[in-house]
Amino acid sequence: MGSLGTEAKLPWSETPCVFSPQMSRVAGCNIYLKLDNLQPSGSFKSRGIGNLMTRAVAAAPGDVHFYCVSGGNAGLACATSAVALRRPATIVIPMTTSNLMKNKLLDLGVEVHQTGKNLAAADEYLRTELLPKDPTAVYVPPFDHPHVWDGASTIVPELRSQMDVPMDAIVCSVGGGGLFNGLMQGIESYPWSGNKPDVVCVETAGADSLNASLRANAHVTLPEITSIATSLGCSRVSAESWKWIQYPNTHSLVVSDADAAISCVRFADDARHLVEISCGAALATVYRGDLRERLGRGLTDGEWADKNIVLIVCGGSGVTLGILDQYRAEYGSQTSIKA
Repeated sequence: MGSLGTEAKLPWSETPCVFSPQMSRVAGCNIYLKLDNLQPSGSFKSRGIGNLMTRAVAAAPGDVHFYCVSGGNAGLACATSAVALRRPATIVIPMTTSNLMKNKLLDLGVEVHQTGKNLAAADEYLRTELLPKDPTAVYVPPFDHPHVWDGASTIVPELRSQMDVPMDAIVCSVGGGGLFNGLMQGIESYPWSGNKPDVVCVETAGADSLNASLRANAHVTLPEITSIATSLGCSRVSAESWKWIQYPNTHSLVVSDADAAISCVRFADDARHLVEISCGAALATVYRGDLRERLGRGLTDGEWADKNIVLIVCGGSGVTLGILDQYRAEYGSQTSIKA
């Protein structure tokens, strides 16, 4: 059982990169959308978690059973990857996980345990009650593992092959840092004819552990998560992310929950894609005007108009039309972004 088998397939796929006329007009430069919301799980996490699981199956002397603790997207990535690899999976979710996400997991046929008041408590249950009883168990971390970063890094060669113009910057949302780590790893692995692309890391206020570390000039832990963007709700970014953010081509931005939420509403109209608020954080940099302010200082309007910037549409499955309507009603008056 050490190989993937003839009926198994890779748990992630190459995703399109498309030019967005609507967002380009708003930003004043060329905006491209890397649509990782089209991954099998609905988010970029299919890449990293899928890569880790694929490698675990290939290395296993016998059967493997995957275990993951998640509030949503990491669990969906584990579940869809397990289906692709034809292996069993158990997902442990805390009591705070929505029925929407729980039912999506159950629909994939994986075993779901719901316990604990938060992710830490659910993880403790998994480690003490489940893992020790299963000799075939493989623990699937959501973001902090080299194989996860390797999987996320596959975005960079795809972009290099898809874009026929220089890539000046990549914008991504940051939670624990798995996507950011992969992007930086991918960028550093290639020679670039001009400058390396800048990477803009975006968090929501109240889940901004990377930005807080920069402000403190030390790798710090947030005392609590107060943002509604729970997919970004990591109180401490990975040590690898703290290392990468020291590089000169990186930037850190923080947006409000309202900005991220209304950006999802606006994006549904502009791009016809539904994404959750964690993805809306990166999108907000266009709608708020942050990109020109951060990346275009000192440039003329014409010079800025020639810049090519990629937004990683990281996706997320915790969204419905009803949720977007709620965002519009609750947050529309709290942001300058027009929904």
